[in-house]
Amino acid sequence: MWYAGIDWADQHHDAVVIDADGLKTATRRVPHSPAGLADLTTWLRDLVPAPDQLACLIETTHGILITALLDAGLVVYPVNPKTIDRRRAPAGAKTDQIDAYLLAKTGRSDLAELRPLTPDSPVIAELKLLTRDQDSLLQQQTRLLNQITACLKAYYPVALDLFTKLHQASTIAFLRAYPLPDLAQAASLDQLTQVLKTAGHTRAVATAQRIHTQLHQPLLTADAITTRTKARLLLALLSQLEPLMAQIAAYDAEIQRLFLTHADSAIFTSLPGAGTRLAPRLLAEWGDDRTRYADGGSVQALAGTAPVPYESGQYARLHMRYACVKPLRNAMQQFAWQTTVQEAWARTYYQRKRAEGKSHSMAVRALANVWVRIIFAMWQGQQPYQASVFTTAQRQHQRRAA
Repeated sequence: MWYAGIDWADQHHDAVVIDADGLKTATRRVPHSPAGLADLTTWLRDLVPAPDQLACLIETTHGILITALLDAGLVVYPVNPKTIDRRRAPAGAKTDQIDAYLLAKTGRSDLAELRPLTPDSPVIAELKLLTRDQDSLLQQQTRLLNQITACLKAYYPVALDLFTKLHQASTIAFLRAYPLPDLAQAASLDQLTQVLKTAGHTRAVATAQRIHTQLHQPLLTADAITTRTKARLLLALLSQLEPLMAQIAAYDAEIQRLFLTHADSAIFTSLPGAGTRLAPRLLAEWGDDRTRYADGGSVQALAGTAPVPYESGQYARLHMRYACVKPLRNAMQQFAWQTTVQEAWARTYYQRKRAEGKSHSMAVRALANVWVRIIFAMWQGQQPYQASVFTTAQRQHQRRAA
């Protein structure tokens, strides 16, 4: 058996190969280019009698380099970067060649504890990228909304009280029509109603009446210079927000379409509170390879819901697991919190953890840990969620524990 440690970078990649005795047999540096990746994969394959006799160790799970290695039929083992950091010599020397060598040594000593990287199915791979990219767009939207809120607080605070949400068509239409408080106060009731109707507001007449009344109460106002400059900034921010909202909506449609084509969509749709936003994310992060996880505990570790014990002498405590798949952790915790509204047992469990002195995030994480076990059983059995099945199992467990 041979072990190839590959240290990847934006411009080049370093590879070090060692044999079963730990002796360094070959090294290579290739540029990050089509020719460089072809050279690397050909070189690796030529070093060994068969591709399955070479383990490629690398500190990532995705990217063009990973695709090239898998397409060449090589077996890839992802390694957490922290694992390599702990193997450094006391001097702390760090170079790309050293990192590649440490990766190869890790493969030789710990290969039994590592799992080979298996590519997602095409639908899962596309769904995962779409949902993660949309999350990035949602973060951009949140930043813009925060900027718009700060802008309005500086010169037009009443606008924040007129609508329930900033990122909706009626709010944007109103702010575009009346970016200055004086313009809004001068507008008639009919004009306000027409603006809301054009934006598709479902209760345009009643809402326009309420807005008209609020605008004619005493208002907080800024000086003329601040009002004029912040109104310009508001329009600039709205010009960025509108197309971003349209793209997020387009992502929603494509994610839902792709999600419904997958055979496991019914499993995740059945989860209480998952809805159209969380169900596709749970499926995308969970995957559809039933051989990927050894047991539910593996998913709990990946999702960051299982706590990490720390003991030293008489000191002992549990702390949050930081080394995990962050998108899966976010989806599981958001889902767990939603279930406290949908499921009585989930709400009771959350309240019990809070009564024990746990913080909100700790209680939600503990609830998510329970949900991972439930979803794992559903997923393995390819069965939708049924509350009665869980509550029956819960009662039986309580009787055995007693």
